[in-house]
Amino acid sequence: MNIKKVGNVILAVKDLDKSIVFYHEIIGLPIKKQRRSWVDLGTTGALLSLHPASLTAEHIGSSIDNGITVGFLVGDVQSSVDELKEKGVEIFRDIVERDAGKNAVILDPDGYLVSLFEPIFRDKDEQTGGYHGFTPA
Repeated sequence: MNIKKVGNVILAVKDLDKSIVFYHEIIGLPIKKQRRSWVDLGTTGALLSLHPASLTAEHIGSSIDNGITVGFLVGDVQSSVDELKEKGVEIFRDIVERDAGKNAVILDPDGYLVSLFEPIFRDKDEQTGGYHGFTPA
């Protein structure tokens, strides 16, 4: 086996339309490809793919039950959390500062944990661009 990279992370969701609103309109992930029962979000790296759970099996549990967490890198976790609070998104765990950076956790419409991580770049060459929240500064 010669795996090159992660292609996508697939989330089985209760309501595809609600999840599209959350990940596309609220979080801001661009829709790369959309079909009746499948949506790929993102542009580079691994895609986040949404698929209705009812087409394959009953949707049960949440991230806490099944161990799934979706993680996003952000440029400013505080402004991201503030923006999401204004949009009515549930904050599961407010900002915590760790050696590697700042992190907060929110919930998506299905109760999946979504981690927002702002890394601390000890070497400024590691930083690839300036971002404020979810959008370029």
